[in-house]
Order: sequence, then C-alpha cells, then structure tokens
Amino acid sequence: MSISPSERAPGRTVVIGVGNPLLGDDGLGLAALEQLRERWALPSAVDLVDGGTWGLSLLPAIEDATRLLLLDAIDVGAAAGTAVEISREQLPRYLASKLSPHQIDLSDVFAVAELRGTMPRTAMALGVQPARVELRDGLTDVVGAQLADLVLRAVTVLTHWGHACAERGAADRSGGYARACVTQARNAE
Repeated sequence: MSISPSERAPGRTVVIGVGNPLLGDDGLGLAALEQLRERWALPSAVDLVDGGTWGLSLLPAIEDATRLLLLDAIDVGAAAGTAVEISREQLPRYLASKLSPHQIDLSDVFAVAELRGTMPRTAMALGVQPARVELRDGLTDVVGAQLADLVLRAVTVLTHWGHACAERGAADRSGGYARACVTQARNAE
C-alpha cells in the first residue's frame, strides 16, 4: 500500500545514523546520532533512528518521513576527514557505487520507497570521507576530529527545515541555551 504525501504526518523528520562501529570510521553515523541525541534538545517532530546496518528494515521509518537526513561515513574519494553532503537526487547514484558495506541495502530501500511513491521528497545525507573502514575499535583521529562539525551540520539542516534545536546544558548569559536554532520553516514541498 502506498502512502500519499498528503496522508503523512506533516513535518515529521527522520534522522538515521547508519554504519557499523566495528569497522572503524564506518561507525561515524552512529557516533553522530548519539551526540545529537545527548547534546541537543530536539522537537518531537524529529525522530532519531539507529539504522546501524539494518537495511530493508529501515523502510517503514523512511516511508513515514516527510524529510529524511542520513548521517554516515561517505566515501567519495576525497581526502580523509572531508565534509560530504549528498542531495536527494544524488543518493541513488552514490549508493550504487557501494560506499560502505551497508549501503547496498540502503540503495534497495530507496528503490523500494521510490517504487511505492513513499520516498520523502526532502532527503539528504551528511557525512565525512572515511580514512579507514576496517575491523578496528573507534574512529580514526582525522574522522573523529570532524564528529562535532558533522553534528552541527545536522543541526543546521534541521533548523533550515524549521525545527527548533537547542544545545543542552550550555547556559548563555541570559540563562537560556548557548545555541538556540529557531527559524521559520521553509515550504520545501
């Protein structure tokens, strides 16, 4: 059964962290998702999903979203630690070249969602060029140094999409949050 865009809950955004933390830099998406969850107060319209390497089981979360943001280590052949941003239109093209072990499954998920007419019209992936995707514990130094920036880039996108985001526990001079990211929602659809 296909869900038309008008039947979806308005404004629901899904942020999916994908990757495998046992493969070094491939765990970046999950590390970014965890920092986003711990350090930022997000509105209830934003769902944070640990995508790990779940593949097709992510289809319901993707299909129910109005907007989709993926966080991942993305190999585009750039220098290790380079910030990467992939638009919705570029997702299938980049995923077809198997950027990491779990992305063949994501390519399949996107294909099924497109076929069913349920792929969010607003979607993008943010990440960092990995240095090493191999059996190892933790991120490499060069990729780990970009983790906080990746989280801030995700917050910037969420803010642009009209979600109020506030950093937890960092009180400013007026007693509020150090960063309050509140903007008017842009009608991207």
